[in-house]
Amino acid sequence: MAAKELKRYTREEVALHNTEDSLWIIIDSKVFDVTRFRNLHPGGASVFTDEGIPGQDATEAFFGLHRYEVLDKPQFARLQIGIVEGEEPQIRGGIVLGEVSKVPYAEPTWLVEGFKSPYYKESHRRLQAAVRKFVDELVYPDAQERELDGKRPSQSVFDEMAKVNLHAMRMGPGKHLQGLTLMGGAVTPEEFDYFHELVISQETARCGARGYGDGLLAGCVIGLPPVLNFGSPELKARVVPEVLSAKKFICLAVSEAYAGSDVFGLQTTATKTEDGKHWIITGTKKWITNGMFSDYFTVGCKTEDGFTVILVERGEGVSTKPIKTSYSPTAGTAFVTFDHVKVPVENTLGEEGGGIFVMLSNFNHERWVMCCFNVRAQRLVVEECMKWVNQRKAFGKPLHSLAVVRSKLAAMISRVEGLQGWLENITYQMCNMSYREQASKLAGQIAFLKSQCTRSAQLTAADAVQIFGGRGITQTGMGKFIEHYHRTVTFDALLGGAEDVLSDLGVRQAIRSMPSDVRL
Repeated sequence: MAAKELKRYTREEVALHNTEDSLWIIIDSKVFDVTRFRNLHPGGASVFTDEGIPGQDATEAFFGLHRYEVLDKPQFARLQIGIVEGEEPQIRGGIVLGEVSKVPYAEPTWLVEGFKSPYYKESHRRLQAAVRKFVDELVYPDAQERELDGKRPSQSVFDEMAKVNLHAMRMGPGKHLQGLTLMGGAVTPEEFDYFHELVISQETARCGARGYGDGLLAGCVIGLPPVLNFGSPELKARVVPEVLSAKKFICLAVSEAYAGSDVFGLQTTATKTEDGKHWIITGTKKWITNGMFSDYFTVGCKTEDGFTVILVERGEGVSTKPIKTSYSPTAGTAFVTFDHVKVPVENTLGEEGGGIFVMLSNFNHERWVMCCFNVRAQRLVVEECMKWVNQRKAFGKPLHSLAVVRSKLAAMISRVEGLQGWLENITYQMCNMSYREQASKLAGQIAFLKSQCTRSAQLTAADAVQIFGGRGITQTGMGKFIEHYHRTVTFDALLGGAEDVLSDLGVRQAIRSMPSDVRL
């Protein structure tokens, strides 16, 4: 069905429709007939009778109260009856599919025209463009719906990600990429490095939906690498393809009610059967991301030799129930119970008693990925604030005319730019170190970065709420992304290790590296 052709009106013609019986307004050169809608307006009918609104250009008033996306909703778009003669809409808002934002500091500098970077090659730019288009078209709409209704991210999204091998790329560079066509050929498996993975993580974070971000198989990102790096060839051949194709799901199950950052305090036990062919696993795990819909669990267990990591398949003795947290149930956060679960010893990941090395090497990648997401989420908040202070007026002036507001923006921008630079430096080191070298040399660096990221994020969240005022604590409307960010920002400060624990880890690693012959 063809779209209706909109009529052209002069501003003088629109101005004649300024009564309750015939009420028109102009928003960004578009003419709307709000006569019938006036009494249905959520904010009351009186806003349409304010001075300068009936029959006039209400663009400034509208964008002081509403996001651009309101105009695109079918129930409101149908109110448009025409366009002002000789004019065309000038305002761009919401998600413009695939485009790089022109808002200052809304993008990392390597994407900003005129800026250079030694880290990113043409393959990174091709991948970024392809992933942004993919996320904007397929992931972002699903994220907004699932974050609200709490359902697991749509299987169709998982399937589309699998088609372009996004799940595989989120595991980082490695042999698992060999022979695959990555994102339609944007990058080859041989070219793929940690900067490509950083690009994927940061593009995904633009959805502005924290629970959905974890629901989008964050459990796989942290649960599958131990299988890839420490599983037997037979185990990998069976598990990895079905997980990377999104036919089955996996999560990391380490944290317990009894032990979070204290891995050695775990109480889930694994004991061998008399014939030595199976583990019997008993215990509980808590706050397990994707646990509600996972088929496999990468489980940290206390064993006779110390600490061992074992892959457990959902089956008899394995049960999950949801945990209500500050963000959406779409993440599938679960309390997991293992009741005398029988698991083949072939499912052991790494050496028996060597689980701490498995986890430490895995923690580095997990925490680094969280930093990628965290920094990009802060940048999204900066973009929201920059737009808001430019269109919001207070005391008769734009919000950015207030020195205190500019001071908050300066702090937010400085934090995110500094963190991006530190993140890229560590990523460069990862690209030039073996997996074992990363485990020994970068644990402290990444721990410090994550701690700094999450502390900065909480400051940015608080500043953003002050800038948005009441809208910053309202789950809908202008400040919805700010409210969501402020409500969920502390997740990163806990998942993957609490701030204080990580900061202490960094210092302890530095102390161990102190040369014995130095003095003041």
